[in-house]
Amino acid sequence: MRASLAIALAALLLGTATSVAKARERRLTRNALPRQTTSPSSSAKSGVPVVVELFTSEGCSSCPPADKLLAALEEKQPVPGAQVIALEEHVDYWNSQGWLDPFSSVEFTDRQDEYEHSLHASTAFTPQMIVDGMTQFVGSNVKAAVDAIAKAAQTSIGHVDLQVKSDAGAKAVPVNVRFTSDANVPAHGSADVMLAITEDGLSSNVTRGENAGATLAHQGVVRELRVIGRVSSDGTFTAQPDVKISKSWNRAHLRVVVFVQMHGDGRIITAATLPLQS
Repeated sequence: MRASLAIALAALLLGTATSVAKARERRLTRNALPRQTTSPSSSAKSGVPVVVELFTSEGCSSCPPADKLLAALEEKQPVPGAQVIALEEHVDYWNSQGWLDPFSSVEFTDRQDEYEHSLHASTAFTPQMIVDGMTQFVGSNVKAAVDAIAKAAQTSIGHVDLQVKSDAGAKAVPVNVRFTSDANVPAHGSADVMLAITEDGLSSNVTRGENAGATLAHQGVVRELRVIGRVSSDGTFTAQPDVKISKSWNRAHLRVVVFVQMHGDGRIITAATLPLQS
């Protein structure tokens, strides 16, 4: 991509010229911390699904530009042929630096550690963006993000069919999940089917730490992430997991994301997403 095109794309995504923020090396200290409708997934109409994960923290002063980039990528969908699915995962190792990130979890720190191993990275850092489990870079790098998404959109193995049975009064929402492969998945290694719940429209007024005085906005914040099963030997998977809705979540801003991730290299081979409430 030519430099001028990269600058123009940065302006489109962020509303301003961009620069790559300095990545922050991780701290090793961790702190414990009634009408029913059915909506089908429609990723085929939107392009090849590409999962973009951002490991971030409200305690990291280099992270807000990356948070904005992730939100812009999902909102504007700037890469032809790709459907960006955003997962903003807040790590907990910044919590000892003055600000306790309300969205952080050791679960996301552990997931980042797994990527450090599978990607043969020298260290984990924030902000770190990872595209389809295979390509990692500093999370505010617009050109790297667009290039990685475009490359990931060229290949996809299989299809996730996702249906959400929405009931405004229900405390748990059943989700129908079906995966079928276009190739022999076991030949590439075993694969887990993962379910994530994300929430848009979140924000914090940060009063301490590196971002003290700032109001930070977030999209695609991961509220729950779990394995719901493993792809069978014939390359298929079906399940109907229930999603329990926490009282602290805004139902109208929730989405369900299902993706299939290979063991070993951590590659995400396909995904789908839907609003949790129609």
